[in-house]
Amino acid sequence: MELERVTIIGLGLIGGSLARALRSKTAISEIIAVDSDASSLGLALEQGIIDKGLAVPDIGVCSSDIIFICTPVKQAIEYIDMLAGKTGDRTIVTDVCSTKSEIMENVEKLREALCFIGGHPMAGTERSGFKNSFAHLFENAYYILTPAAHASQESVKILSSVVESIGAIPLVMTAEEHDMAAAGISHLPHVLAAALVNLVKQADRGSGRMQTLAAGGFRDITRIASSNPGLWESIVLSNKKQVLSLLRQFDKILDEFAQYLEDGCSNEIYNFFSEAGRFRDTVSDHGQGLLPAIHKLIVDVQDKPGIIGEIATILGHNNINIKNINVANSREFEQGCLIITFSDTESVNIAFDLLLQTGYKVFKNR
Repeated sequence: MELERVTIIGLGLIGGSLARALRSKTAISEIIAVDSDASSLGLALEQGIIDKGLAVPDIGVCSSDIIFICTPVKQAIEYIDMLAGKTGDRTIVTDVCSTKSEIMENVEKLREALCFIGGHPMAGTERSGFKNSFAHLFENAYYILTPAAHASQESVKILSSVVESIGAIPLVMTAEEHDMAAAGISHLPHVLAAALVNLVKQADRGSGRMQTLAAGGFRDITRIASSNPGLWESIVLSNKKQVLSLLRQFDKILDEFAQYLEDGCSNEIYNFFSEAGRFRDTVSDHGQGLLPAIHKLIVDVQDKPGIIGEIATILGHNNINIKNINVANSREFEQGCLIITFSDTESVNIAFDLLLQTGYKVFKNR
């Protein structure tokens, strides 16, 4: 099927990146965007990313080959209800929300049949808005598809083909499978990261000692606690059943460990860490997952004048962009003292080779 018209509702980071990817990597004739932000639409039109910008969907939207709804869950459901019974016979409607069950349940209750395929691209950045969007956001990222009852196999093939064309990896599964996976490897970690930060804040008792020492690894394992609180309130409430289930399992694991500790069970404590380590080492470090990767290198250097400038110059002369560079004052379990953060994996790999060739001791994240 040759796609002539695609509509993207919501021109933020994901919707904007999708529009850029479709424009640069496919032969789609017309891309329409729907957004209440006139400045985003204007910028997208000016850059030639979209052919038409609308504040609300019109009849042309309903005759699109594919309609991507790139909004939060509640808004996505509103748009789905609005489109039901109005779209063309072959129009595929999809979304990009990070939870699927609530949306899919709503679709199955519709009186009018809708060719709907839930979607979740496992890609993103800490920034938002169309101005921060980019065409290669989805490259090597898993893109989950959850077909509804009225979605044909042909429609799934078409959407999968589009997903592949923008560099992503389509995976078809049920909404329940997706939401349980998302709860375990994204939603629960955000809750736990926030809980750990709040625990340290309370335990600090206003002295600031723990806050001063909480650098290095602590910042890494809790970085997602700095995520948008409004977004995460919406996500965990939308996936409440699965998150609660895993929270209770997690409580059980912690209770068991606390008992091991209280009873001095050395073997059980050793196995607790050993089994976790073995499983963690089987998790792939290639591609993108539900949590954003940490793109950083640790460099072992002596404290001497000009050393930071020396390293920055080497990377700058090779067009490697540095997002951040800082000294780790608390590094009991770190291999070096200089931490350099980059924007992507490719930059990390190139910088690693460059600094290694120059004679520096460099370490990647494990």
